[in-house]
Amino acid sequence: MATKAEKLGSFVWEGVDRKGNKTKGKTSGKNVALVKAQLRQQGITPSKVKKEAVSISFGSKGKKITPFDIAIFTRQLATMMKAGVPLIQSFDIVADGLENPSLRDIVLDIKNEVAAGNNFAGALRRHPKYFDDLFCNLVSSGEQSGALETMLERVATYMEKTETLKKKVKKAMSYPIAVVVVAVIVTVILLVKVVPQFEELFSGFGAELPAFTQFVIGISEWMQEWWFIALGIIVAALYSFKEAKRRSPAFRDKVDHFILKIPVMGIIIDKSAVARFGRVLSTTFAAGVPLVDALDSVAGAAGNAKYREAIYRIRDDVASGTQLQFSMKSTGAFPAMAVQLVGIGEESGALDSMLEKVADYYEEEVDALVDNLTSLMEPMIMSVLGVLVGGLIVAMYLPIFQMGQVV
Repeated sequence: MATKAEKLGSFVWEGVDRKGNKTKGKTSGKNVALVKAQLRQQGITPSKVKKEAVSISFGSKGKKITPFDIAIFTRQLATMMKAGVPLIQSFDIVADGLENPSLRDIVLDIKNEVAAGNNFAGALRRHPKYFDDLFCNLVSSGEQSGALETMLERVATYMEKTETLKKKVKKAMSYPIAVVVVAVIVTVILLVKVVPQFEELFSGFGAELPAFTQFVIGISEWMQEWWFIALGIIVAALYSFKEAKRRSPAFRDKVDHFILKIPVMGIIIDKSAVARFGRVLSTTFAAGVPLVDALDSVAGAAGNAKYREAIYRIRDDVASGTQLQFSMKSTGAFPAMAVQLVGIGEESGALDSMLEKVADYYEEEVDALVDNLTSLMEPMIMSVLGVLVGGLIVAMYLPIFQMGQVV
């Protein structure tokens, strides 16, 4: 168990470099003595080292670190190492160029761990929130094989492609949600603000209103009196759904299976899961990870219960000696093209290359589907809003039209 003395802190320092020039900076370390030792190793003679004062600022905990930030860090580190820059120096160069102070602190923490003699993968495992098991395992494989810079480049590519794919899927899912929200807001405003004005007008007619108009007025009166109940029901439903997904794996799996049945949206999620399968398996298998172990990592990154279950079945089949293409086909989850490309890869001995082609192909399919969905949603938005707004307008003008006919 780590003691309080072992926790890293941030230190500011001043000193003189090898050329006699005055320099200063900030670094992370366990104590002043160790920070001075690290500076001397870098050719800096420290004259002043002190712990950085902690500034108290309400509501400010540092900028959030996103997966794209981690991908950029990995890409920059791979570039530095491929250029022949030593790993420790690469950390310093990359950290200086980072705009996110939270990520900079983590990079300096990792640098200090590596400088103290720990391996890179072990230093990454100290930050599981940002570096998952797949990331750490791939870095460990690169360290053991002596090709760390190549592995970092491969990991960076994998992360960039995966995050771009996630962004496209989120875009596809957020668009229809935004349409529904806008439609609900417009309808509520009309029911609460516009319909009551017509209701006052109709009260002086002294005639029975059409059934459709009475229905809309009834909804309007209910909304004016009990809107807080409607709002509470919506908030409670959303909260219950979120908590059920978080606490119940069975419910979460049912939601995953249901999403795949939604028109257009389900196809996008389905193809993105196939693309993620190809990308992760290609990356891990090319890193020298045994296929059975690689499938474990792929299952964890599947992103959908249907494919996670299918990949675990594939893993068990492959462990018992079945070829990957036959086990993929037996699950019924993967499209024929993906199975055929994997089969060609197995027969030709270029499985990692063919898996990468699977990922590239289905990522392009997702991209095309998202673009098509966007173009399809525009007339759909007009239709939904037209039905809601037009229906309310018709309901309000029906009594006026009827009076005109009587006159």
